[in-house]
Amino acid sequence: MTNSEQASGEPPTGQLPPRQSLPGRALAFVRNTWRGLTSMRTALVLLFLLALAAIPGALLPQRSLNEQKVAQYIADRPTLGPWMDRFELFDVFGSFWFTAIYVLLFISLVGCILPRCFDHYRALRTPPVRAPRNLTRLPHHYSGTAEQTPDEVVAQVRAGLRGWRTEVRPGTKDGEVTLSAEKGYTRELGNLVFHLALVGLLVAIAVGKLFGYEGNVIVIANDGPGFCTTSPAVFDSFKAGNVNDGTGMTPICVRVKDFKADYLTNGQAEMFTSNIEYQAEGDLQTNTWRSTRIQVNHPLRVAGDRIYLQGHGYAPKFTVTFPNGQTRTESIQWRPDDAMTFLSSGVLRIDPPGGMYATDEERRKNQIAIEGLFAPTALFHGSLMTSSFPAMNDPAVAVDIYRGDTGLDTGKPQSLFALDTEQVKQGRLTKEARVNLRPGESTSLPNGTKVTFDGAQEFANLQVSHDPAQQWVLVSAVIMMLGLLVSLLVKRRRIWVRVYPAESAAGTLDKRRTVVEMGGLARTDQAGWGGEFDQLRARLLDGPSAAKTTGD
Repeated sequence: MTNSEQASGEPPTGQLPPRQSLPGRALAFVRNTWRGLTSMRTALVLLFLLALAAIPGALLPQRSLNEQKVAQYIADRPTLGPWMDRFELFDVFGSFWFTAIYVLLFISLVGCILPRCFDHYRALRTPPVRAPRNLTRLPHHYSGTAEQTPDEVVAQVRAGLRGWRTEVRPGTKDGEVTLSAEKGYTRELGNLVFHLALVGLLVAIAVGKLFGYEGNVIVIANDGPGFCTTSPAVFDSFKAGNVNDGTGMTPICVRVKDFKADYLTNGQAEMFTSNIEYQAEGDLQTNTWRSTRIQVNHPLRVAGDRIYLQGHGYAPKFTVTFPNGQTRTESIQWRPDDAMTFLSSGVLRIDPPGGMYATDEERRKNQIAIEGLFAPTALFHGSLMTSSFPAMNDPAVAVDIYRGDTGLDTGKPQSLFALDTEQVKQGRLTKEARVNLRPGESTSLPNGTKVTFDGAQEFANLQVSHDPAQQWVLVSAVIMMLGLLVSLLVKRRRIWVRVYPAESAAGTLDKRRTVVEMGGLARTDQAGWGGEFDQLRARLLDGPSAAKTTGD
């Protein structure tokens, strides 16, 4: 090893450099990973992956929207369905893999944008670059003479460059002056604003998912009992944010006065409209009810929450007259099985009045269950009933009436829309009638109990949505669009002008004649810059004093 090699610390020729230590390799791996993650290319890839990952959420049923449809989807595909469920394809937007892409995109954008913000700040404080030595090598250039002094030419050019950042510097020749000008810094600012607003949008959506909640409840129209958002128990389905336990909800009370559905001739729904009354904030202390109208995509916005009208259906109403003359009237929503005709199915369980039977065992043996179909516009094929239109023009029911133990006293959860088949198989429930009924018609059971169909009421499906960051989502989206427009419309341009006294015939400097050289460079789009450069040159330099010129 030579003395120079020892002094420099470099390995001799032909030998490999020493391997890094384990901490050094780990640090290099982390550094390279971070650089790759925070590159704009990675951010674009992650944004594409996020859009790609959202496709299953649009094509497949989601538990957060319709758990019954998800269960039916899995049941119809006994092999593929469970595997899809393991990969959380029915809960896409809450899945671990969607969250991972979301978080990585957020980190990538932040790591990519912050250095660019500092670079742009430094660029704003840095004067335009010096003029190149040879302006004729630029894509667009001009040279000529003017009957003015160099200082007058520079002053004229600088006065015409309002809105440009300019810098005047002395040249290398005797009497030479250069002017550097640049515009379009707002383009990069708009680009940064767009990406910062995108980060703000992601943060706002994440905050809404963490601290928000959504609850769906079915409310019978025509001055039904309504509901108050006092706890998650009042909702038929409730979904709280990851850090929200369902307490501290905004207190709102709602009553549905009526419901109206407009249909096309083919039975397709055109619009849902409902007149409601509500109480919120100070109205709860004064017991003041306020009236308003809500429609699809036109929610009620009150106290920071939104109340959406999502759908509707029918709640058949039955009156049961027991052998001793006592009556019970019940109405509950039935599930629409056909979205075009609203043929609905469901079950109604009715308990005898208290004190009618001596023992609870005897009372349980005389409970009534009504299960069947409801048609808003009935169409009969013999004794078989179907529905021909979703509006309630000619309602009817086709029901099976059971008597026995319906399971109401067991505390076991039961479906709203179907009987427990085990109760029937074990003989605890006995079918005693199968009839088709129109409003006002009734049928009698062998023990003297009479069941009357009283008609049906419409119910409205309402969703209460609380999102504390919804306004910031809108603000971020608007700022994103403005930043994008600025970055697309603003053009980045640079020009340089070099002026110096022309030489006279005797070889001396003529201070009244000036050689003018001008060059231009497009920092962004090249197309169209030639014509723009010529217009700019004519505006700045051409005039009564202009002499012969040469151009690009």
